[in-house]
This record gives sequence, structure tokens and C-alpha cells, in this order.
Amino acid sequence: MGMDDWAAKEFGGAKLGDGRLTNRLIKIASAFAERPTASIPGACSGWVETQAAYRFFDQASEKKQGLGWEDLLTPHLECTMARMRQHRVVLCLQDTTELDFNRQQIEGLGPLSYEAQRGLYLHPTYVVTPDREPLGILDAWIWAREFKDADGNRPGILESTRWIEGYERVAEAAATMPGTRLVYVADREADILGLMQQAHALETPADWMVRSKHNRCLPEGGKLWAKVRSGEALGEIEFLLPARGKEAARPVRQKLFARRVELPDGQGGLLPVTCVIAQEIGAPKGVKPIEWRLLTNREADRLEAVAELIDWYRARWEIEIFFNVLKNGCRVEALQLGHIDKIELALAVYMVVAWRLAHLVRLGRTHPDLSACELFSEEEWKGAYLLAEKEPPSTPPTLREMIRQIAMLGGFLGRKCDGEPGVKTLWLGFARLRDFVRGVEFMRSIDAK
Repeated sequence: MGMDDWAAKEFGGAKLGDGRLTNRLIKIASAFAERPTASIPGACSGWVETQAAYRFFDQASEKKQGLGWEDLLTPHLECTMARMRQHRVVLCLQDTTELDFNRQQIEGLGPLSYEAQRGLYLHPTYVVTPDREPLGILDAWIWAREFKDADGNRPGILESTRWIEGYERVAEAAATMPGTRLVYVADREADILGLMQQAHALETPADWMVRSKHNRCLPEGGKLWAKVRSGEALGEIEFLLPARGKEAARPVRQKLFARRVELPDGQGGLLPVTCVIAQEIGAPKGVKPIEWRLLTNREADRLEAVAELIDWYRARWEIEIFFNVLKNGCRVEALQLGHIDKIELALAVYMVVAWRLAHLVRLGRTHPDLSACELFSEEEWKGAYLLAEKEPPSTPPTLREMIRQIAMLGGFLGRKCDGEPGVKTLWLGFARLRDFVRGVEFMRSIDAK
């Protein structure tokens, strides 16, 4: 298998009404993945390919008759579900991110957090294993906000509905894979009574876990968080908190509390939930202790079960990595396509490209001994060594060795103290490797003539 084969697998089943459009989609996805940081002209091989890419996105110019982003993403969603069925448990991470196109002349955009900003919102369901291996996109919403009316109200559907509908889509997927337990995981914005009501009404075909935002009143009196902390701690856990932004990585030790409670459901009844509180102890001086309060339908009254829930919540950071790759690796906010419908088509492609980059990085960690031949052609794995002025090994390297070799082409130093490479050095290394392989292929074609 080579680096180009993934695009045919993830997009080849797209039903776009014309086989030529599907073939063009595969070519565009391959080009975007080879040079994710480049503009569309920079990613395409020459002016002819660039024109073909722009013509493809022109198919969205009349949305009622043209292509929608869902048409492009459908085959990838099916591939994602196939990968999910291979695991006993999968985590369905949801979050919303702003895409700021304030400096672009793009028709159809709406306001963002500030009314003067222009852009759109993306709310995907990003699926990972408990080991944090990304499996793909299961669902997504892309929308532009309506502008406020004269009374200061914003027309349109309440955006909180996205979280509830997101759970419904996860529940629908769960019904098709009885051998896999799906767990909906979201941050504080998803602490919505309507989501819990809907999950309860559907008899919870998929588990759910959200970070608690509201310190709710209990029917017997008192507040939720104080009630949970009033019990005995189940024990302690330790883990390494990764570096985030300007904050360096550091070890964290937390004391765990959990209690099964019943919350008013707003309809005269009660909802049974488990509330988990993870409270940091011994935080460094001057650092705010980390405390997580979680709500879930799952019962957990033992340290091992609660520690597993905390580990699953920590995996929610993978969707933040996905957004980082999408914005900074694929630079989607620099797209200049003139209309929101065209931007949506490009986003559908770039979402899959961003997943693939994150997936390769994680595969090098979760399946380090897998042969590089499973994902790369002979020309590609040998080319990675030749570019570094090294003699290629006589047998294919492991996937971990190959990922590190590509990342070193992008600036990763590979010292013992450097840990594993990140997505940024990988995408930069990919661009160099693909240019090299393309050059070799071109020279061979000249020799053949």
C-alpha cells in the first residue's frame, strides 16, 4: 500500500452523479494530504490541476442542485463505522470550533463570538479508541450563525440542539453495531438536561459522559458537588498531563470521588446518573489544581471503573488536536473560495486529511511494530531514508521507525529526550517525501521513453 491509496479508500464510494467527479475528489484529497499547509494552487500539480480543483468546488455554487459537503463525507463515515466495529469500546468525542474567515471575501458567512467577526462553525463527532487511536469522523455539522435582528435576538435553531442531535446520531450508530459499546464524550457545553432526557428516553443505546457545568440541586436537598465530595474517596490516580500551549507537561495526582444520584428531569421525574469528581492533590506552587466533575449514565463505584472514566475523559483532548491540525496544519481558515458552500466542500476533504495525519501519528505509538509496508510503498519508505542521506535498510522498517524518519524530514530531532514526534513535523516531512517520490517517478517515466 502507498500513501495515495488511502484517498481511494475513504472517498472512492462517493456517489456524486458522475464517476469523473469521484476521481477528481480522490486526486484533490491526495494533493491536499501531500501538502496540507499549501494553498489550493500550491497543493495541486500545475495550473491544469488547479483549475480542475476549482471547477470541482464550483459544483457547490447552487446548493439545491449541486454537491453538498455530506455527499463528499459519506464514504468516509462508512469507513469510520467499519473501523469502529473492530473494537469493543469506542469514544465519540464532540466539540464545536470557530473558523474565522474575517479577512476573506466569502459570501454566506455569519458572525462569530463577536458580531463583527465573519466565519462559520464546525461541530464534528470524532471517534477514537480508549488508546486514543483516531478512527475517523462519524458525524458533523457545519453552519453559519444568523445575524441578530432589531431586537437583539438571533433567529435560527438553538445551537445547544447540536449536542442533543449529536448524541442521537451516536445512538443510531450504536444500534448498528451490537458488539461495540459507543461512549459519547463532551465538555461542559454538553451539560444539558435535554441531552440526558433524550438519552434516557432512547433507553441509552450509547453511553454518555459530559463534564458537569451546573452544580444542580438534589431532590433531598443540598448541592450535587458537595454531596459527592462528602463521601469517602475511592482512591488516587496518577498520570502525566501533556504540554498544552505555554504550560509544560507535568505529573498529576488526583483523589477520586463517585456517587450514584438522582437528578430532577424537569418533567416531574428523576434521572439516575453517576457524578465523578477528580480532585488534584499536591499541585505545584502557583499552579491551579485540576478538578474535573463528570456526569455519566454508567455505574461506577470502584476505583478501577472510575479511573477508566477519567482516562476516557482525558482522551477528549484528541478532538482539540484534530482542530489544531485542521486550522494550523491544513490552514483551512486561509481558503479563498468565494462562497460558503464551496468552503464546506473543501472542509469535508480537509477533515478527512486532518484525521489521516493524526491517525498516522497515533498508529506509530499504538502499533509501533507494524510493518511500514502496511501503509507505505517501497519507494516511499526507501525514499524517507535516501532524503536523509541514509542507506535504506534491507528489510522494511517498522511503522514507528518510518513515522519518526518522516518526522525528522520535517524538523523532528529524534533524540532520546524528544519523545515521540507530533503532527506538525509529520505533515512537513510528508510534503518533502512526496515531492521526492514524485520526482523519482517522473525521472523513471523519462527513462522509459
